[in-house]
Amino acid sequence: MRALLSVSDKHGIVEFARGLVALGVELFSTGNTKAAIAAAGIPVKSVSDITNFPEILDGRVKTLHPAIHGAILARRDVPAHMQTLGDLGMIPIDIVVVNLYPFAATIAKSGATDAEAIEQIDIGGPAMIRASAKNHAAVLPVVSPEDYPAVREALEQNAVTPAFRRQLAAKAYAHTAQYDATIAAYLSRDEVFPAVLVASAPLARTLRYGENPHQLGALYGTFDSQFQVLHGKELSYINILDICAVQELIEEFPPEDGVALAIVKHTNPCGVAVAPTGVEAWHKAFATDREAPFGGVIAVNALVDVALAQAIDEIFSEIIIAPDFAPEALALLMQKKQRRLVRSSGSVAADQGLVMHSIPGGLLVQQPDRESPRGESWTCVTKRQPTDQELLALQFAWRVAKHVKSNAIVYTATDRTLGVGAGQMSRVDSARVAVEKAQRAGLSLKGSVLASDAFFPFPDGIETAALAGVTAIVQPGGSVRDEDVIAAADRLGIAMICTGRRHFRH
Repeated sequence: MRALLSVSDKHGIVEFARGLVALGVELFSTGNTKAAIAAAGIPVKSVSDITNFPEILDGRVKTLHPAIHGAILARRDVPAHMQTLGDLGMIPIDIVVVNLYPFAATIAKSGATDAEAIEQIDIGGPAMIRASAKNHAAVLPVVSPEDYPAVREALEQNAVTPAFRRQLAAKAYAHTAQYDATIAAYLSRDEVFPAVLVASAPLARTLRYGENPHQLGALYGTFDSQFQVLHGKELSYINILDICAVQELIEEFPPEDGVALAIVKHTNPCGVAVAPTGVEAWHKAFATDREAPFGGVIAVNALVDVALAQAIDEIFSEIIIAPDFAPEALALLMQKKQRRLVRSSGSVAADQGLVMHSIPGGLLVQQPDRESPRGESWTCVTKRQPTDQELLALQFAWRVAKHVKSNAIVYTATDRTLGVGAGQMSRVDSARVAVEKAQRAGLSLKGSVLASDAFFPFPDGIETAALAGVTAIVQPGGSVRDEDVIAAADRLGIAMICTGRRHFRH
């Protein structure tokens, strides 16, 4: 048997090469891979011994040769193919061990240039991978160091089954597909919507199930690089959705604003607050709704200290997310086995990639809604201008409303939510639900402000807010009945801001 080894990721390649030689496999290799194998005292020949042609153009051309691809692609069950190899003095290659230049790692480096990126576009590697995967009935394509032990074991036990070959071939095509997708995305990075959407992500892990136990579920991509589970069982499909939702919300409040704490249930905020300490933020956020947070998800934008841990520990929360946990706080919170503790790193909001939703037969794609305005471009449309305090409260409310499922209505003070109405079929129903929840929580809405993620189609939402005690409202505007809505606000003495931009979330 013959094997061709040419890898960028050299993890485990020396041990694998040694194992192949022990099985009587003759090794051929290129450049640095050959040097690494030879340095370990393992017999290996150069690819040029097959091609009778040297590497040229600084290594850009070394395996693009009929002697290589003929030896890989020849069908062993077609006599004419084997006769051709014999006539040309070619010997079949049975194992192709190749992974590709580090293009993704190169473009991830700060200050990487186009020239550096282009130089990391592999040409010969994908050709060999695709050729061996196409002819996997006779050739083993091996692209991942993770597969070295299984390949060696299968060869040792003479147990290389068709199913195993097909599995390796699928991995090989996935490897080149992801590589090409990364290159395509890089080269089309200045286009909002490229002519062909090329997206790929590695399988991170399968999940216990999807939204419901009868649905299979899996996680793809780099989520685990941003969220580290410090305690608790594996995250579920719904847990991951909640984590993403609450983390995106908490990032609306940078640390310089104070300690922010948000509680979500089924991706909807049920309490948000900012305060000088975590304990104060918790009590304000929890006071918004003392029922929904049970089994909910909590996110903090600061270290969880012992005092905050003791306060949070009063109820059961599925997940607590923070940049870090004090050791004593971590020890306390870990006493509940069913609770997950997650350390967040990086920024969800920094990801400006396209947002995709699958639909039958395709994808819906849009830019992310990352805008977080604080009033600079707002327009007061009523006779009464908001006071400075009302304006602060409106800015707080607007940041929260953006993360509530539409129809979204949020009543707040300057630093805390007071009532949240989410996902109702009419906007006035959301306004009423929020009032009812505030009343059940024993919170007064007198002097509060209101944020609406989209325009009010009728004055009834304004009238509901006024009855509850609202003094100022922020909303996008744009209804055909804006004049009626503004007139109602003027009649009721409410200051109203129009942002000119809505924040639907479905």
